[in-house]
Order: sequence, then C-alpha cells, then structure tokens
Amino acid sequence: MTIPARRSLRDDTSWVLGPLLELPHVIHAAVISGDGLIEGRSPNLERDAAEGVAAMLSALQGAARTTTAAFAGTYEARLRQTVVESDHGWVFAIPAGENTTLAVFAGPDVNMGVVTHQMQVQVASLGAKTMSTPARNDTAI
Repeated sequence: MTIPARRSLRDDTSWVLGPLLELPHVIHAAVISGDGLIEGRSPNLERDAAEGVAAMLSALQGAARTTTAAFAGTYEARLRQTVVESDHGWVFAIPAGENTTLAVFAGPDVNMGVVTHQMQVQVASLGAKTMSTPARNDTAI
C-alpha cells in the first residue's frame, strides 16, 4: 500500500495573504523564501513580477540583517521588520518563520499600524498551521 505524499505547507501558503489583501490600500502580498523563491502571491501579482520581488526582497532582508548586526555590534540581533517608503507606497516585510518572509505592498495612504498588526496575526496563523500539520510522509509502506 502506498500512502500519498502530502504537499509541503511551503507549496501552498497563499491562504495567508487573503486577510491582508482585504485591508484598505493593500495592493499586493507575497510569501517569500529566504533563498528568493516565491511561495505564495496575491492573484493579481504577475509571476515574473513576483519572482523579481522575491529575489530583491531576499537580498534586502539579508542587507538589513547585516546592517543591523553591524550597527548593534552583534550578530545576535534579530530582524523584526523592514519597511521601504516610495512615492508609490510602502513595502512591509517581516520574518514569517524559518527562512520565510511575509511581504506587503500598499499605497501611500495605508494605515501602517493596521497592516503590520495584521501581518503579525497572519504570521502567527501560519506558524500555528505549520505546528498543527502532520509531518510530511513521502515514503511507501
């Protein structure tokens, strides 16, 4: 008898983006791996754009961690969020577990506090789902 392999939670993390995309002025959201791969994206974010965002955000997160460590004088400093402001809006990025980042792009009029709070809620939901999901089993019995 063969037990079907479960999909890795990393294969389908777009569900975490729904509540973020319902917030006023939020335009796009994505779940990004630490090595710059897209793990989930908002439906209206083109794949090529999402892949570019993932690659650049991975580099940005790495630069932010290194900069923080240099300023703090310790590599024990943990990155909590990265925020970028432009004339087109805001990019928010927060760690979402091991080697994963949750990112949101919102228009200039967004309520930053509401977005970052909801991002934390979604990260907690993602963590809870990861902890409650049975271990992946890819072996035949």
